Amino acid sequence: MASTDSTTTLAKERPEDIADVGAGLDALDAVQVRRVPLGEILRTKALPPLLGLLLVLAVWQGAYSLELTSSYKLPSPADVWDSLVELWEAGTLFSIIWTSVWRGISGFLIAVVIGTPIGLLVARVKPVRAALGPVLSGLQSLPSVAWVPAAVIWLGINDSMMYTVILLGAVPSIANGLVAGIDQVPPLFLRAGRTLGATGLSNARHILLPAALPGYLAGLKQGWAFSWRSLMAAELVASSPDLGLGLGRFLENQRESASMSGVLLGIILILFVGIAIDLLLFAPLERRVLRNRGLLAGSRY
Repeated sequence: MASTDSTTTLAKERPEDIADVGAGLDALDAVQVRRVPLGEILRTKALPPLLGLLLVLAVWQGAYSLELTSSYKLPSPADVWDSLVELWEAGTLFSIIWTSVWRGISGFLIAVVIGTPIGLLVARVKPVRAALGPVLSGLQSLPSVAWVPAAVIWLGINDSMMYTVILLGAVPSIANGLVAGIDQVPPLFLRAGRTLGATGLSNARHILLPAALPGYLAGLKQGWAFSWRSLMAAELVASSPDLGLGLGRFLENQRESASMSGVLLGIILILFVGIAIDLLLFAPLERRVLRNRGLLAGSRY
C-alpha cells in the first residue's frame, strides 16, 4: 500500500517526468531498421578506400617520376603490375596465395579450438589465472619470428613447424581476448544464470561466451592477425620443396633475386589477403554482434 501511495503521489506531483519517460520509451520502440541502398553503401564504404588507394598510387608514381631514388629501389606501379601479370600468365598466382591462405586459416581455426578453453580456465579459475595469466601476456608480446628457429629444431622444416609457429602466435591473443571479454561480463548475468541452473559447461555456453562475445571477437581478430604474421615469418625463414611456395617464401625469393618489383608485389599480396579476411569474415561478424545488441539500429549493412 505504501508503495502504491508513493507512486500515485509522484505521478500527481511530477506528471511531466512521467510523460518524458513515456516519450522516451515510445522513441525507443519507434526506431526503424532500414535497408541502406546499394548506392549509399558504395559511396560511404567503397569510395573512401578507393580514393585512398588512388592517392597512394599517385604519390608512388610521382616519387618514381621525380626520381627521388633509383628505380632499382623504387620501381613504378607499372613494373609491379607487370610482375603480377607474369605470375598470372605462369599460372602460379592463385596457388601461391592459396598455399598461405589455407595454412593461415586452418592454423587459426586450430588456435581457436585450443585458445578458447584456455581463456575460459584462466578467466574463471583463480589459481590458473595466477599461473598462466602472465605467461599468456608475455607470449602475446613475443615476436612470432622468435619461435621459428626453435620450431625448426623441434620439428624440422615441414608443415608441423608452420602450424606450431602459428599456434604459438595466435593462441595467447585469442585466450587473452576471451579473458578480457569475460572480465567485462556484469556479475548480475552470472547470478541470473546460476539461478536458472546454468553451471559448468552450460554456464560457459549460454552465459559467459554470449555475454563476452564483443571482447572474444576482438581477441579472434587479433588472433587472426597474429596467425597471419606468424605464418609469414615462418615462410620467410624456412625453405623446403615439401612446403610449397607461399607468399612469405615468394617474397624471400624475390629478395634473393634482387627484384624490387617482386618484393613490393609480395608485400601487396600479403596486405591484400589480410584486408580481405577482415572485410569478408570479421567485419560482418562484428556488425551482426553490434546489431543484435541494438548498437546498429539505424542501418542494415
